[in-house]
Order: sequence, then structure tokens, then C-alpha cells
Amino acid sequence: MLEEIILRTGSRCELVNITDKIRGIIADSGISSGDCHIFVPHTTAAVTINEKADPDVAKDIEASMRKLIPENWGYRHREGNSDAHVKSSLIGASEIVLIENAEPVLGTWQAVFFCEFDGPRTRRCVVRISEK
Repeated sequence: MLEEIILRTGSRCELVNITDKIRGIIADSGISSGDCHIFVPHTTAAVTINEKADPDVAKDIEASMRKLIPENWGYRHREGNSDAHVKSSLIGASEIVLIENAEPVLGTWQAVFFCEFDGPRTRRCVVRISEK
């Protein structure tokens, strides 16, 4: 089963919690045990799992990425978004979340975040649910 999450980001660098959307896709699949593969088919975006309880964590990740990989550093790529390509490569384009009892297996404080590095844009995540 292959599903898509479509989202509109609001800024150049932004982490968007997509956990509820992932939960909905898992619920709709009817699968109680398996794997949830989340893939971002963009070269300037990514997906990660991190803390959801304190929104400052996501803000700190955004700020750290901007500081570590600045937007204007003298990159060769002419489109002006090389920093976004580097950030995407460092975070990664996919995650796998285990499914048990029809729920994603995440820690108490964990959530799945779509990572925008070249926004604002309309983006998508591709999600495949595989039964165990």
C-alpha cells in the first residue's frame, strides 16, 4: 500500500510534525504489525525522528542547521539552494517506523518530522505500509 502526504511548508527551514498523518495512514491500512516506510522524494527536504514534547527542540534543530550549513557560503550550484541539498543529505530522505498493535512504535517523546530546507513549497512524503 502506497500513500502520499501532501504538505505546504511556510518557511525556508522548517520541521513539520507529520506523526498524526502517519498514524492515520497506518490505521487506514488495517495492518496491525509491520513496517512503515517514509520517503521524501525531494533533494532539498528530508525526514527525521526526534522530540515532539518541547517545540524548542525542532526550533533548535532548524537554527543549528542554518548555523552549521549557511545559505550563502559560496556554493557552486547556481540555483542558490546548495545549503538545502547538503542539509537534506545529512538528515536523510527516509525513515522506517515499526508498527505494532496498529500503532507506530515511537518513544514517548518521539515524532516523525518532515524537514523543509528550501521552502516555502508544496511537498510530499511517500509512505508504504508493509505487513509483517
